[in-house]
Amino acid sequence: MATQTPHAYPGVALESLDVPVGHDVENLYTDGITARKGAFTTEWTDRLREDIDQAFTEARSRPGGAVGRGPNRFYVEIHPEQLRGFVELADHPWVRSVATAVLGPDYRIVELGFDVPLEGAVNQPWHRDFPSPEETRGAGRLTSLAFNVTAVDTEPDMGPFEIAPGTQWDDEPDFDHGMFPPRERYGRYAERAVRKYPQRGDISARTALTIHRGTKNESAKSRPVLVLGLDGPEADNGDHHDTAVTRAYWEALPERVRRHLDCPVVDELPPLTQKHTIEGLVMGDA
Repeated sequence: MATQTPHAYPGVALESLDVPVGHDVENLYTDGITARKGAFTTEWTDRLREDIDQAFTEARSRPGGAVGRGPNRFYVEIHPEQLRGFVELADHPWVRSVATAVLGPDYRIVELGFDVPLEGAVNQPWHRDFPSPEETRGAGRLTSLAFNVTAVDTEPDMGPFEIAPGTQWDDEPDFDHGMFPPRERYGRYAERAVRKYPQRGDISARTALTIHRGTKNESAKSRPVLVLGLDGPEADNGDHHDTAVTRAYWEALPERVRRHLDCPVVDELPPLTQKHTIEGLVMGDA
């Protein structure tokens, strides 16, 4: 594994960005996660929850609309038009600044979706979301980011997200599918594990390579979390997603959002059939 260098993307001057994010870049390269408290209002986040609930109900009403990420845990990809606050999210100064600093000025928005752990969701196995790419293994550079926005105030019994800081650089010769470490390594992640309790309005950014898991939801409440996935020029995570926008929506978007939104422009939005399956999560930590 190459030495990790927590520096901005080549050619990007941190002082030129809209928001100071030097410490966020360092956090992403050291811990694998960073966050911005109170980035959005609670009113904006409550509208997000309404949109997620509506999209979740629609997705579960048809075959392939939602994919399991473990017992009582689902992932749903959506189109930007299904989210009233999409522009405010994609064009948030902190999101733009972190994305440019880590991925470069030509980063692409390739994923919009949400995870929903329901009552009865169990611990997921420790995992990363995809195998480490060559640029990360060889050059110690991050090529994609996942921004997460909680739609609820997270409480300890709601199955909070758990992450093992610094493990984005773990070598993976014995990882199943390059994503799932063997159980004999679980002690390493348990020792490092940090549970996150974001509140409405908070947003985080992480590399999906840092070993993490969703934990057991012991409450009667769901814990929906929005996912905005971004790729740098070398990444190809967009191949796993089918989000699209209509022509009218595309033309109404600010140019600053359009230049980063990597998706087809269509006359009519198709129902999304989920294809970003992660087989090793289906059974939970059995």
